[in-house]
Amino acid sequence: MLGTILYGAHDVRVEERAVPVILKPTDAILRVSAACVCGSDLWPYRGVSPVEKPMPFGHEYCGIVEEVGSAVASVRPGQFVIGSFFASDNTCPNCLAGFQSSCRNREAVAGAQAGMLRVPLADGTLVATPEIPPEDLVPSLLTLSDVMGTGWFAADAAEAGPGKTVAVVGDGAVGLLAVLSARLMGAERIIAMSRHPSRQKLAREFGATDIVTERGKEGVDRILDLTGGIGADSALECVGTRESMMQAIRSTRPGGRMSYVGVPYGVMLEVQELFFTHVSMLGGPAPVRRYLPALIDLVWNRKIDPGKVFDLTLPLSQAAEGYRAMDERRAIKTLLRT
Repeated sequence: MLGTILYGAHDVRVEERAVPVILKPTDAILRVSAACVCGSDLWPYRGVSPVEKPMPFGHEYCGIVEEVGSAVASVRPGQFVIGSFFASDNTCPNCLAGFQSSCRNREAVAGAQAGMLRVPLADGTLVATPEIPPEDLVPSLLTLSDVMGTGWFAADAAEAGPGKTVAVVGDGAVGLLAVLSARLMGAERIIAMSRHPSRQKLAREFGATDIVTERGKEGVDRILDLTGGIGADSALECVGTRESMMQAIRSTRPGGRMSYVGVPYGVMLEVQELFFTHVSMLGGPAPVRRYLPALIDLVWNRKIDPGKVFDLTLPLSQAAEGYRAMDERRAIKTLLRT
């Protein structure tokens, strides 16, 4: 089968890889219907995080179950399923508390940009749709594997509920879907921070009421101006840089809540400054599995269309161009057809 392999900075290749097989009785093998490039994939692609050896890439996926191990009971061959980037047993204390991405037995799911994929801990990781979906729903269902689930976690963790003023830092796919999530949770005012007209347009479509183009201190000052000097009730950090973290923290009112879901690299925070903000913080890798049933229902009944974040669709064989387009900000998010 074909699959993407990252060899080093700006070096993604699509090569023949071995078809995965059942290794444990808790495994499932999927025929991947669609995969995509994640914003977090760009860190190693750009060389920010080292690539010590060639590695199969991709962690967002949906597809048809081909085979299951002898211990798998919740999914069966022929079903269309969606899973998270972390496999979880969904039974340990952390999973039962709603944090499946911190499962005591978690395993990373990698190599999803390929024709076939082995998913560990299938019973606790995969959720089936009511039936095989129509083709036009596949992009939106694919987002639930990561970016929509991550955007939802960002809004949930920051308590972006009814009556709240919410600031979203980051206009990538996660940030845009955090805007959508905040709207669905009933936020009264949603301030999207974006400099790009195409992303601003989609943010508006997803529910943003205000757009802030400034960054850093100017961006914080603009949010304070919009909120009468108070700050946002909730700030959602969806990038992973120190600048975006500080922008979110400083945009939040005392007593407000901030979530951080952008995968951080080289971010150092001053506890002294945090101490005097009175801002509550919750973040980390999104517990996508917690939200999958509810989000599948929303997509299945066409109440949301998060697949609009895909503005470039390519065959898997052209994955390298999908990476380049996102790296150069010519695309918000690339969908790969396997």
